[in-house]
Amino acid sequence: MSLNQLFKLDEIAKKEVAKYSKKRFIYEDIEKERSKGKRFISIIGSRGVGKTVLLRQIAVNSKNSFYVSMDTFEDKSLFDFVKVLSENYGIKLLLIDEIHFLKGYDAELKKIFDFLDISIIFTSSVSLSLYESAYDLSRRVKLIDIYPFSFKEYIYFRESVKIAPLSIADIFNRKWTEEHLRWSYLFEDYLKGGLFPFSIENYDVLDIMKNILNKIVSKDIPVFANLRMEEIDLIDKTFKFISNSSVEDINYSSVSRNIGITKHKAQQYINLLQKAFVLNVVMPYGTNVLKEPKILMYLPFRLIHKDYTGVIGALREDFAVQCLKMKGYDIFYLKSPRGRKTPDFFIKENEEKFVIEVGGKGKGRSQFKDFKGYNKLAFVHGDILNDELKKPLFLLGYL
Repeated sequence: MSLNQLFKLDEIAKKEVAKYSKKRFIYEDIEKERSKGKRFISIIGSRGVGKTVLLRQIAVNSKNSFYVSMDTFEDKSLFDFVKVLSENYGIKLLLIDEIHFLKGYDAELKKIFDFLDISIIFTSSVSLSLYESAYDLSRRVKLIDIYPFSFKEYIYFRESVKIAPLSIADIFNRKWTEEHLRWSYLFEDYLKGGLFPFSIENYDVLDIMKNILNKIVSKDIPVFANLRMEEIDLIDKTFKFISNSSVEDINYSSVSRNIGITKHKAQQYINLLQKAFVLNVVMPYGTNVLKEPKILMYLPFRLIHKDYTGVIGALREDFAVQCLKMKGYDIFYLKSPRGRKTPDFFIKENEEKFVIEVGGKGKGRSQFKDFKGYNKLAFVHGDILNDELKKPLFLLGYL
């Protein structure tokens, strides 16, 4: 594709984004990094979370900028292309969408960083391709994860209302307000797919999620993982097995056994799906435990193969873990001795330790009896009475 054609596409992209008046909350974080002088910024997130719109919004609001998507880029050398933009057209900021589709992009970026006076912001749907770059891009690039909407951000995009964030300590000490509680009626819509920006435009969320998953498995992962064709089918089978099984039945060993692959391959496929923002892997807390993970999903992938009522328990855990990971908490699950109940998860906030149980309104105190000295939180989905232990599950969406 000629340079003139790419300039035309840049113009079209900038005009099309004008219809999106609201910006993801992460827009301000990116602008802060730019103000600190960060030349190279990478925005990493799942398909459908709004990376393209975000990139185009930055382009529109930046002087001497140029937007290009790698699925329209046919030049052999990104360096030569950027050199022409910089020296002949005065471009100071290049916005590159889905960079992982360009083979050898890491070496090209290193060369650009070292020899050209230009800033670059680029996106990718597959974090593994960046975090494991052979040229150690992480030393030159500020890596920023972009997730689907938090519940707080969903309310903003749907109702144009901004609500103050909460911390785990705020929730533990019941420091929420009536404003936090009033939007609880939107929570089930959020769990069913409202966390993706396209849901605001009333698209069929699950149909789009099926298409996103297909592209992740058949296109995104194979681009950098060097998989054989038969392995793509095995990754798809791994996803189907996990989504159709109860959370308690999933770990590396059970996937290996049921898919008919080695435990090493099971771990590899699960890791790839995690790096593609499909699965959430939570390791056990403690040193003297078998290091088999608890495998959860990013919302709402679990609904592709099962209906909402059939997986509501797993969705609650998916939501809790996703909220905590989105805010950077190190989260572990708690393994219970046979026949004994234990809370689901363990986290730390500052120096405070919290054990967390997630479930329906029937959850009680029995899981916590062996955890003296820990702050105890039972996040409950459903109406709750005035109970000091139980907290509304959706409050995690305000972290």
